[in-house]
Amino acid sequence: MSDDLVANPRLARWQTGRIEVTGAWKEKRRLAAAMRTVISRLVEIEAPETELAAAADGLERYAARLATHPRPNRYEGWSETSASGDVGSFFDHSPMIGLSNPLAPPIELNADPDGRRVHGHAIFGSAYEGPPGCVHGGYIAAAFDELLGFANSLSGTPGMTGTLTIRYRRPTPLHTSLRFEGRYERSEGRKIFTTGQLFARDALCAEADGLFVAVDPERFRRLFEERTKRDEEREK
Repeated sequence: MSDDLVANPRLARWQTGRIEVTGAWKEKRRLAAAMRTVISRLVEIEAPETELAAAADGLERYAARLATHPRPNRYEGWSETSASGDVGSFFDHSPMIGLSNPLAPPIELNADPDGRRVHGHAIFGSAYEGPPGCVHGGYIAAAFDELLGFANSLSGTPGMTGTLTIRYRRPTPLHTSLRFEGRYERSEGRKIFTTGQLFARDALCAEADGLFVAVDPERFRRLFEERTKRDEEREK
């Protein structure tokens, strides 16, 4: 990756795995990785009732313990990565690339020095299964949304997803190193056009076309205010 891309916060924030973290943030990532393993094991194994009950009891106790801690007052960005703010721990919570989110595979994304293409790598485990031995198509669509969200950031005026079209060429295998390729194609006014491909080894599994629409930052600010209000009402 070129020095320009590394120095650009809008692009560098996608490389969450390259952010060196310490303290609570480091432990949050470690906890998310452990939870990822638990989720995978839960859908793969047939444990006895007593062991499952013990695990559920322990998790319920810990969930209650976590609930005693305050929510952060500072909002650090949007987990919809193409439109989020500064590099921060909230960005690390993306459901597709966030190392602090146990739901994320996670996908590793990087930009090419040409400023138009992005590459991604991921392995989807058993928790993402759709057809036998294959990745659920919904997760593939979500992965493309994230990949092309990064590609649309290369336009310099990133926006939100307008339309996302997926063409599934063949089943995508689980437990296999997958390669994503995305490209920023062009902009027409507020419209930003992107394309992407997904490969298992050299086999093309799926393709995507994404249309993103540039949005005024004030719109995101209103979304944040609405989110904050809902959170406050939920905690009453």
